[in-house]
Amino acid sequence: MVPTRDALARAQAAELDLVEVAPTANPPVCRIMDFGKYKYEQAKRDRVAHKKSKTSGLKGMRLSPKIGLHDLETKTRAITTFLKDGDKVRVSMWFRGREMAHPQIGEQILKRMAVQLAEVSVVERPPLMEGRNMIMILAPKKN
Repeated sequence: MVPTRDALARAQAAELDLVEVAPTANPPVCRIMDFGKYKYEQAKRDRVAHKKSKTSGLKGMRLSPKIGLHDLETKTRAITTFLKDGDKVRVSMWFRGREMAHPQIGEQILKRMAVQLAEVSVVERPPLMEGRNMIMILAPKKN
């Protein structure tokens, strides 16, 4: 235990800062360090941790029952990249007007897509109607 005046004198002699590390301890714990460098290192660690953190990871894709074959293949390729990146995909088929009378068409399209994506995905939630939308959730397959 060093008196505060002596600690301040040592810090000034070394051209560093006296930083209180644990103020709730009895007696309070202080350290002689370059505070600017410490703050920089801390910000750097925070940036690296933020880079490595993963966001929610739920991507969305909207389809229509009138979708063409080539358009469906394009959407399937996009969904494949999402799944390979580790994201879940919420595929929604939206119905308008008289399309609501034939939800089985949309269900067939979603099931066909699930079969095409079977090697990279698992159907987490099968196609279900929610209002005017039919929603299916795909999760990436574990290796």
